[in-house]
Amino acid sequence: MPEQYSLPDILARMYENQLAIEAALMELVLLEEERGSSEACDNARGALLRIGENAGHIKQGIARLGGAVGTSEY
Repeated sequence: MPEQYSLPDILARMYENQLAIEAALMELVLLEEERGSSEACDNARGALLRIGENAGHIKQGIARLGGAVGTSEY
């Protein structure tokens, strides 16, 4: 029988993926800024701001559901 994951565990993994995508996007923004492409970087920084704003809400929601964000063993 396949292992079943709880909703908090699934959401915690999605949250960790979001943080990883945020970090990767920031690396790309920094590289592109070195090249001087400001418009693309401004757009990406806007997306990073939104990711950061939402991350706190997601983390609080997972905590309310009873999951421990960032402590799951994979």
